Amino acid sequence: MNPTLTKIALERMEILIKNAISNARTDPELSQRYGQLARRLASKYNIRMPYGLRIVFCKKCKSFIAPGINSTIRVGRTPVKSIRTTCKFCGHTYRKIIPK
Repeated sequence: MNPTLTKIALERMEILIKNAISNARTDPELSQRYGQLARRLASKYNIRMPYGLRIVFCKKCKSFIAPGINSTIRVGRTPVKSIRTTCKFCGHTYRKIIPK
């Protein structure tokens, strides 16, 4: 794959996700569309999405979830500290363990 195409696709994915997050409250359908386009770019050019972009997608239903708008984010109170994200579309909860 051409490195310039990869770089352009990554930049476009970042722009799409940034716009999707900013439009999540005012126009949720548009933000879902931006999320779908970003995922399609990653699959078309066979690029692994960076972690910062990957965390705004539900791992079960693959829909775009804006933090705090159509997802719930909580810090776990167990001995193993973790960030729990719950998708409001499918109800799936997934955890990111916080290292000590």
